[in-house]
Amino acid sequence: MVHPGDPLPPPPARAPDVEDDFTDGLRSDLWIAHYLPHWTTPDRSAARVEHVPGGLALRIEEDQLDWRAEDAPLRVSNLQTGTFSGALGSPRGTHRHRPDGLRVRTATPTQLLWAPSSGRIDLTVSATQDPGCMLAAWLVGTEHLDENAAGEVCLFEIDADAVGSSTRARTGIKAHADPDLTTDMSEVVLPFNATRPHTWTVIWGDGETRIGCDGTVLRHLDQAPGYPLFLMIDLFEIGPPHGTYPKSAVIHHVRGWGGS
Repeated sequence: MVHPGDPLPPPPARAPDVEDDFTDGLRSDLWIAHYLPHWTTPDRSAARVEHVPGGLALRIEEDQLDWRAEDAPLRVSNLQTGTFSGALGSPRGTHRHRPDGLRVRTATPTQLLWAPSSGRIDLTVSATQDPGCMLAAWLVGTEHLDENAAGEVCLFEIDADAVGSSTRARTGIKAHADPDLTTDMSEVVLPFNATRPHTWTVIWGDGETRIGCDGTVLRHLDQAPGYPLFLMIDLFEIGPPHGTYPKSAVIHHVRGWGGS
């Protein structure tokens, strides 16, 4: 039995299926630099990014539009490893995370740049303390084969005001439209300031999920999605614009192995 505080297993001995430290820029073969572009328009979904020493900064800038006018104030810069949507006006599309009738506004091609059904991801990030912001990383069901294949593994959601000498983060599983999953989210407290680089890990498959940080298990869940998932890494600003811009968080390194 796996318990919080146990060591995570070492990574697979083989080379990662995907690895990126952003040295060569933003790879078009791995990343879509838009946040769920099918539910909105390109001018609203496009990420603001900057190459910085040691990685890629996701940014929220003063002139950035809300993701959808209906959701204002909410601005997002996001990278995701693929896209799927139905036709214009359709309710089909990746991550139907809202109950208020999302409809496709921009039809997007199906792009499975990386969509494992099981495996491991090691993700090194520096969070933000910029007011009103949240850094998050999720695996979400692509839904391109089945609209019920919509579950989410939440590696972390870190609010800026939860970062100090210690850091609070939300982590776990969200069922969304998957009838075989049960939403199980909880808050963990980490003994460090998350604005410095730390490595988060998720290992999922065969009906279980382990989520950890810096080599230690934080949560073990006896459930896991068993269908293709996109990786999403997001910086949100939630609430009216205020403070100093740009606001940013940094992705340093991504490594991923799909299950066999």
